[in-house]
Amino acid sequence: MTRQIIFYGNYFIDFYKELDIKVKQKIQYVLELIKQVDRVPEKFLSPMTGYDGLFEIRIEYQSNIYRVFCCFDEGKLIVLFNGFQKKSQKTPMNEIEKAVRIKKEYFESKK
Repeated sequence: MTRQIIFYGNYFIDFYKELDIKVKQKIQYVLELIKQVDRVPEKFLSPMTGYDGLFEIRIEYQSNIYRVFCCFDEGKLIVLFNGFQKKSQKTPMNEIEKAVRIKKEYFESKK
C-alpha cells in the first residue's frame, strides 16, 4: 500500500526549514513509514479526538517532541498542515485551531 503525501500551503515547509538535520531525517523516516505501512502505529500517527478528521503525526527525537497536523483526503492522500515543537504535555490550543483553520481552507480550495 502506498499513500501520497502533499503539503498544503507553506505551513509545513516553513516549519521544516527551521529544523536541525537530524530532526529532518527523523521526520522523513516517519513520513516514509506513513506512506508505506498499511496500519501506521499510533505512536507515529493518531487522530485528534473531537476534531473530525484531523490527525497528528508524532515525531520524537532525543528528548524533543514534534507534531505535524494532517488529514486524509480521498483515502490514500495525506495532506500536511502546520508543525511545531511540543514544549508541554498538552498540545497548544492555538496550534490545534490553526490546523482546523488550514484544514477548512484546504477543503474549500478544492471546491
